[in-house]
Amino acid sequence: MKKFNVKAFVTIGMLSGVAYVLMLLNFPLPGFPTWLKIDFSDIPALIGAMIMGPAAGILIELIKNLLDLISTGSETGVPVGHIANFVTGICFILPTYFVYLKIKTTKGLTIALATASVITALVMSVLNYFVFIPMYGYFLNFHLPNEVVVQAILPFNLLKGILISAVFFGLYIRMQSWIQKQQSAFNQV
Repeated sequence: MKKFNVKAFVTIGMLSGVAYVLMLLNFPLPGFPTWLKIDFSDIPALIGAMIMGPAAGILIELIKNLLDLISTGSETGVPVGHIANFVTGICFILPTYFVYLKIKTTKGLTIALATASVITALVMSVLNYFVFIPMYGYFLNFHLPNEVVVQAILPFNLLKGILISAVFFGLYIRMQSWIQKQQSAFNQV
């Protein structure tokens, strides 16, 4: 694993702060349960991963969720939602990073984001079915029907992946030269 210098830690901290603020600006989508909310907090983590590597993206996801946990707490007393958000972010960042690493073109980024959206939706459906929904049920003493995974969580995560991908793609196209300069600067250290 690559060691981070002070500049990298400062950058990770700043991107984590931006991700935290974006996490606070969440909103529900019509037609979905109100507890499923869209936010664009994975975008700073994607930028960090593109510049400094996947470990930076994972650290940004971790710090963002810790900041949110400290400031908002958890409904269950156990950070089930924060753990789910962290895992979701990792499921989205890693495929995007590694596919784009192999195909460093605009088409490659499109393939990477589409792949990440599908992988995230599928992995989170399985984890919600077997882990997160049962955890919520246990800690909050309620039961959700298993059909909610197929009827709400899978399509929601696909739509969320598409929305995050569209916003990130637009940002990346505009920031591409800056990101490449930052990649060079961080790889020289």
